[in-house]
Amino acid sequence: MESLTLELVGMLFFAGLVGGFVDSIAGGGGLITVPMLLALGVPPVSALATNKAQAMFGSFIAMQRYAQKGHVNLREMKLAIGFTVVGAATGTVLAQRIPADLLMQVMPFLLIAAALYFSLGPKIGDHNRHHKMETTPFYAVFGLIIGFYDGFFGPGTGSFWTLVFVMILGFNMLKATAHTKVVNFTSNITSFLFFAFSGYVLWLPAAVMALGQLVGARLGANMAMKHGTSLIRPLLVTVSLVITAQLVYNDPHNIMHIWIQNLLSL
Repeated sequence: MESLTLELVGMLFFAGLVGGFVDSIAGGGGLITVPMLLALGVPPVSALATNKAQAMFGSFIAMQRYAQKGHVNLREMKLAIGFTVVGAATGTVLAQRIPADLLMQVMPFLLIAAALYFSLGPKIGDHNRHHKMETTPFYAVFGLIIGFYDGFFGPGTGSFWTLVFVMILGFNMLKATAHTKVVNFTSNITSFLFFAFSGYVLWLPAAVMALGQLVGARLGANMAMKHGTSLIRPLLVTVSLVITAQLVYNDPHNIMHIWIQNLLSL
């Protein structure tokens, strides 16, 4: 992808726009952008690295919009940011050490698991509830765990954060989404720095997708503050499953591809 055709530019920009839009509302934009990069022939680690490079623009814009409207206080997120940096850095280092073939085998399973979460996950309430854990241990535990996951793989991170903010800290959906963007941006930029220094980022595709992210994230954040997220979940599930199916179908050496072929031959 050293040179991009007009068709590729359009595909990358659109993927960034839709990914930024979806991610700023419900999380999971990586379920669109990572498979797109893989489907275009980008190696797994470079796909993760390039995804971080473009995703941090969308998460920053969304975070800024939510903060401007008073849905999150950035000064109160210092612990969350610190623990998330540690988790994301650890996950990113591990992702670079795992053989590309192994990572390619794991990705479809993670994508399907995330899609199942979106389709079968619990409904999130509209009102604040009593918290089940104090903020310091909460950010220590989930900053490290979810930060690690975002550094290692990434897609679905935003929705995992939103879920624990609601279930454990008792946030309403909008407040949880706003706080999610802070830790999401933190893990994105942390992973990006590690990947960039290691030379895995494809800068031209990342720049095109970043432009789409800037537009999509702003639109999505504005819509979330007005209308909520009820229309995003089915869209995300459908798109992620379709692209995952394409990814598995195009790789005859993938474990899932082999399983499907064996089942069809019975």
